[in-house]
Amino acid sequence: MTGALVPAARTVRTDATVHARRSPLARVLIHTSLTVGALLSFFPFYWMVISSLKSNSEAIASPPTWVPRVWHPENYMIALNAAPFGRYFVNTLWVALWQVSGVLIVSSLAAYAFARMEFHGKDVLFGAFLATLMIPSEVTLIPNFVIITKWLGWYDTYQAQFITSIGSVFAIFMLRQFFMTIPKDLEEAAMMDGCSRLRFLWSILVPLSAPALITLALLNFLGAWNSFQWPLLVTRSPEMRPIQLGLQVFSSDAGSRYAELMAASTLVIAPSVALFLVAQKYLVEGIARTGIKG
Repeated sequence: MTGALVPAARTVRTDATVHARRSPLARVLIHTSLTVGALLSFFPFYWMVISSLKSNSEAIASPPTWVPRVWHPENYMIALNAAPFGRYFVNTLWVALWQVSGVLIVSSLAAYAFARMEFHGKDVLFGAFLATLMIPSEVTLIPNFVIITKWLGWYDTYQAQFITSIGSVFAIFMLRQFFMTIPKDLEEAAMMDGCSRLRFLWSILVPLSAPALITLALLNFLGAWNSFQWPLLVTRSPEMRPIQLGLQVFSSDAGSRYAELMAASTLVIAPSVALFLVAQKYLVEGIARTGIKG
């Protein structure tokens, strides 16, 4: 019996040794892959910034230059003066703040109903909500445009740019999943102390769900900041248009002013990158803590 166990023990020890020898190599391969992926992700930002410091002719030269022959930092001032970018920034920030506020309020109320309340047909209704995620956004462009312009008369207004994004099914789904991970004992104890459902939501459930709410706020802010197609349809005057539409001033029938376009793009992207770097901790935490309980 002992003789039979010794070879087995040796086999286990040998396998552990082989695994230990392979681990450093596996770690090297993993770190190498991650480094390559990081460099590939960083390269477009590097090329955008470098191109913004070139002349327009050098920016489209072939073969490309990795470092500008002559540095042109004045491209940034030219870009700022080419259009009312100050107004565009204010418009985009205003629309983004309203969109984020609306999404958080509406999705919190809807998610609480789906996660904590019992009513007839709840699962069927929630399944219908999730089914809408499979509908391409292009399909709803025309109906939404008709509602906004013909029925509500909101063409070329701020509210037209964010009202269709407030009812976010993804936000409702994510908050529902997060709410369901919070013990029901807290709600029962609060109800016994005379706390209403709405008071429990805003005083207890929402503070405990801060990571998920911050994640949704960040995602919706970036979505509003980078929005192009919908504002292009529902706005006409420069006084109402967001920052992404302002980049069109660098394109003409004669061609694009690539260096100035890259300078303006750098200025446009910088706030969203800074916001992501500041809030990435909450973004990761919110996604990691969102349960899959059904």
